[in-house]
Amino acid sequence: WVDGRPFPLPPRDHQPPRSQTRRRRPPCPHHRHRGLLSCRRAKNEGPGGALLSCRRIGRGAVGPGAVKSEIKNRSRGDQAMDFSDPDWKPKFQRDFESRFNLPHLTDVFPNAVPIPSTFCLRMRSPTEEFADGYPSDEKWHGYINTSDRVLLKVIHYSSPTSAGAECIDPDCSWVEQWVHRAGPREEIYFRPEEVKAAIVTCGGLCPGLNDVIRQIVITLEIYGVKKIVGIPFGYRGFGDEELTEMPLSRKVVQNVHLSGGSLLGVSRGGPSVPEIVDTMEKRGINMLFVLGGNGTHAGANAIHSECRKRRLRVAVVGVPKTIDNDILLMDKTFGFDTAVEEAQRAINSAYIEAHSAYHGIGVVKLMGRSSGFIAMHASLASGQIDICLIPEVPFHLHGPHGVLRHLKYLIETKGSAVVCVAEGAGQNFLEKTNAKDASGNIVLSDIGVHIQQETKKYFKEIGVPADVKYIDPTYMIRACRANASDGILCTVLGQNAVHGAFAGYSGITVGICNTHYVYFPIPEVIQYASRGLVTCDDGNKWMVMVVMANDPVEWWFWPVTEQEYLLELYALSNAARFWCRMTTRRSTLSAEAEYIDPKSPTTAEFTWDFICTS
Repeated sequence: WVDGRPFPLPPRDHQPPRSQTRRRRPPCPHHRHRGLLSCRRAKNEGPGGALLSCRRIGRGAVGPGAVKSEIKNRSRGDQAMDFSDPDWKPKFQRDFESRFNLPHLTDVFPNAVPIPSTFCLRMRSPTEEFADGYPSDEKWHGYINTSDRVLLKVIHYSSPTSAGAECIDPDCSWVEQWVHRAGPREEIYFRPEEVKAAIVTCGGLCPGLNDVIRQIVITLEIYGVKKIVGIPFGYRGFGDEELTEMPLSRKVVQNVHLSGGSLLGVSRGGPSVPEIVDTMEKRGINMLFVLGGNGTHAGANAIHSECRKRRLRVAVVGVPKTIDNDILLMDKTFGFDTAVEEAQRAINSAYIEAHSAYHGIGVVKLMGRSSGFIAMHASLASGQIDICLIPEVPFHLHGPHGVLRHLKYLIETKGSAVVCVAEGAGQNFLEKTNAKDASGNIVLSDIGVHIQQETKKYFKEIGVPADVKYIDPTYMIRACRANASDGILCTVLGQNAVHGAFAGYSGITVGICNTHYVYFPIPEVIQYASRGLVTCDDGNKWMVMVVMANDPVEWWFWPVTEQEYLLELYALSNAARFWCRMTTRRSTLSAEAEYIDPKSPTTAEFTWDFICTS
């Protein structure tokens, strides 16, 4: 499809002249939340040589006006960024710093006085009292300096035509974008004996929920907090008087991570924000830890704003939970690795069923409402998938380049086939409804059943016997306990959530960015519904997956020769360089500090290392 209309493709063996071949453009960084896009740029046209036009592959066009609006929204607020201005970089960085500045209690209470941190593993046991004042250990270098930062982007693209290039301006200029490093601070803004902390889990189940709950409770006790409660069944527990809060302690949560699900229960929806804050005031809750996805974080941000409006000394901290791995700005979210590992079992079962049957076809539907991370990673890991269908990339079921025609080819050549489809893929083939769940998400139709039925119908019409098996492991995967990788991630996320709350931050969420743990303001994480496979790393994984599955190239890209396509696979390694040290620590006493000049440990000493290549 081109600009929303069918585009006739040449036969697979046709090689068009070079002049007729359109190269696939890299994804547009300003529209990374909208799916795969192709962008046109020019130096001397538009506002300062900005992006001229972008189109989502197979889903119509986004005109120059939309691009200007996007640059306007993501740059200087109410003015479009003028790249001809020699000072545009400092202006961009100032705007970025203001957007990613973390809300703090001192914004509302400027006279708030910090105290020495009670989190020091060398000084005290979790049950020690503070009769003689709060302990302090200046020799312990495990604290994070408040000025420590982590690079949000770590690849310097030399050209906007580099595979996966994410450029701010048409020349792909390097602009440092720093976010706040997570961890314990030397000074805290809450006295542990005055804290009543609450934990709430919202949305659907996800592997690792119990691990995060456990670590939050243990870390709170290390700080010296005595009053810790769990809110049952999500935000609903704030409004239903029959749902009493659950007292939590190390003894209660000691072995809870050995099972899946949520100790506190989950639900969608709940009372209004003012009612939730009223309940928090009534119960004396001044620390709230919220585990959930985009909708849950939007609720947490609203609670934070309401608390500020009422001038309440409350810290609201989120821990992103989505099995789909589609939270903005983060490397991954907990539960994703476990989901990929368990999804392989379903794919393996589908492969055995298909391989053991005469003309067997296995169809596996995996999670992924608006992004195909689980489907793609599980397909890559298993090596048994012939066709992978994800929401970001449109496809056809019928026609000369449709999925069904390719299934016929696979049956004729291999004798069997396995299809992996994300739940949000191919919704344009199904009847749309306006039904929504309690979280406001559109209820999706079952694309897996539709593909199964259409496959049976197609092979019956052409007179070829086919044995189609359909597997949906969704609820089996969600209920699993976290694997080792997710268990470690959950542990660190839970600890850093508590550190952020005691440091006085509120309206923030904790995540992993370029392998480092960071704090983000919640509005920057929830500004778009989700992210898709358009980042540098995952975009290239998708191309690798297509090559591995030997899918027809014309399914996924503009018409290109296979030679051009393979060249683009390797363009990144030749055109990009990694920033080897991704974290700047403003003090030589910061935890894990690495510096060249002890007197001046600033970013000036960090240089491009040509040995580190992508």
